Amino acid sequence: MANNILASFFPPDPWAYSWLLRVFQWLPVTTVGMWMTDYHPCGKFSRTQGFNINGRLAWCLMESVGPAHMLYVLRTLSVRLSIEELPLWNKVAAALYVIHYINRAWIGPLFVAPSMSPVGVEIFAIVSFHNWYNTAILTPWIAGYETPISGYPGLTTIASEPWLDGARQYIPCIGLGIFALGMTNNILAERRLWSMRKEEAQRRLSATKSEKGSSSSPKNMYAKVYVMPPANGLFRHSLYPHYFWEWIEWFGYVLVGTAVATPKVGQAMSLAQFKTPSVSVAPWIMPLASLAEKLGVPLPLPPLAFVLNFVACMLPQARRGLRWYKQRFSEQAVAGRSAIVPGIPFW
Repeated sequence: MANNILASFFPPDPWAYSWLLRVFQWLPVTTVGMWMTDYHPCGKFSRTQGFNINGRLAWCLMESVGPAHMLYVLRTLSVRLSIEELPLWNKVAAALYVIHYINRAWIGPLFVAPSMSPVGVEIFAIVSFHNWYNTAILTPWIAGYETPISGYPGLTTIASEPWLDGARQYIPCIGLGIFALGMTNNILAERRLWSMRKEEAQRRLSATKSEKGSSSSPKNMYAKVYVMPPANGLFRHSLYPHYFWEWIEWFGYVLVGTAVATPKVGQAMSLAQFKTPSVSVAPWIMPLASLAEKLGVPLPLPPLAFVLNFVACMLPQARRGLRWYKQRFSEQAVAGRSAIVPGIPFW
């Protein structure tokens, strides 16, 4: 019995999926503790000793869980449900997720970042689990799982047709543009930070060599080198614009999700197999459900819940980082910039 229940989550069947989705949308509540403590052994807050994992290896492995799991679930469900072809926007949704995490798991950590601080083993486990959970929600939705939204008659998580009519057909196109803009600025902001760290490390090394007359270089001269970004460009109004633009990126993904639709299946299969038990949305999602109902578009609850979870987790991290910048470089150096949201000093 226990084995059967466990197997229903790998990959999720309709019952397990609706259970996971029901819980997933409430994860912002679990971040309350992050506002009350500075404990987060990762990046600039990583421990100098103890249970750590090499930064590059940790980021590569834990951020690879998502795309690897997504491809596995898509392949498995395609066979199990006799999916002959996914609609175009379903394929786009899968591709955008994988592209984002190729950059996040491989290109950035292994080829661009000058160094990656150690990651606490517990943070590694939490992020890996989150990426598994996230794709356990997103991938069945991309494969065509349709979940009715309780309290909103006719509102579900996917479109009943592989296209939208009227002005609604432009929503996923706008979302694709927003996703591209967000991802581009997210990457540019990260690259600039890494570039400034390289320049500062090289400046310090040159100064040390001049003082001591040594020609040798440390094993990793970039480790734990941090700089205060000048208040211009993407950093003009906030210290974590890469966070802000990643939020924008995933908001665009939600808009793309309004076009995710029922796939084409073999003649012997019924579309009823894609139906899942209904789900009641969390209070903070209700206004968006009402808006989707009014516009006559699906409510892409899986990516929407992901974005809200993302924001709830990153905001206290950035506020902690803002305090760190003030302590390390002074209040004047911060120059009135916010943590993430331009124009809101305490955020």
